[in-house]
Amino acid sequence: MRMAHLIVTPPVVFILFFLVALLLSRVFSRLAFHPRKNVGGSGESYACGEENYNYLAQPDYTTFFPFAFFFTLAHVATLIVTTLPAENVKSFAMALLYILGAVAGLVNLLKK
Repeated sequence: MRMAHLIVTPPVVFILFFLVALLLSRVFSRLAFHPRKNVGGSGESYACGEENYNYLAQPDYTTFFPFAFFFTLAHVATLIVTTLPAENVKSFAMALLYILGAVAGLVNLLKK
């Protein structure tokens, strides 16, 4: 394997980008503003200019989960089925398996 082909392999590219991101993080953390320790209430919570913010208003994600599950199920199944090669029977069986899994997940989601 030539050096040019080795550099563009996914593990090597990941390591290179990770090192570049780490270097940029170090450089920009030195340039960032660092406030003094808790001067004038800098460590206190702040919400839209209100002091003593009411923490009872907490979001509830139980209604969000079915939408996220449907989105993930539909898009992952579509991605897998459309990227399978169409030359052999194994690919067709795998696509059929993914479609059946997606249908089973949707039936389970919609029956509740």
